[in-house]
Amino acid sequence: QVQLVESGGGLVQAGGSLRLSCAASGNSFSHYTMNWYRQAPGKQRELVANITPGGITNYADSVNGRFTISRDNAKNTVYLQMNNLKPEDTAVYYCNLRWFGFEYWGQGTQVTVSS
Repeated sequence: QVQLVESGGGLVQAGGSLRLSCAASGNSFSHYTMNWYRQAPGKQRELVANITPGGITNYADSVNGRFTISRDNAKNTVYLQMNNLKPEDTAVYYCNLRWFGFEYWGQGTQVTVSS
């Protein structure tokens, strides 16, 4: 069982920045591909970014160039640095990982971007 705890959400004006954190429990964090998803009201949950154990990153087109995912294996933590935020980035952001057929989600953190 892996527990994921997100933090760092909040209210920010358009053009501003936020950094989300997701702390994972357990001793196998360095082996996981870590994912950030988001879900806006009335929309499906979508993949925002992910990072492999080797540090390879992948971004949704909508955030590429504005968001940066990173990880600190010593702290069992994955980060999402979000710059130049737009109102359409407003959503609940979730941390996720999949491991040998199991899937784990955090509780989510709200990001609201005002225009």
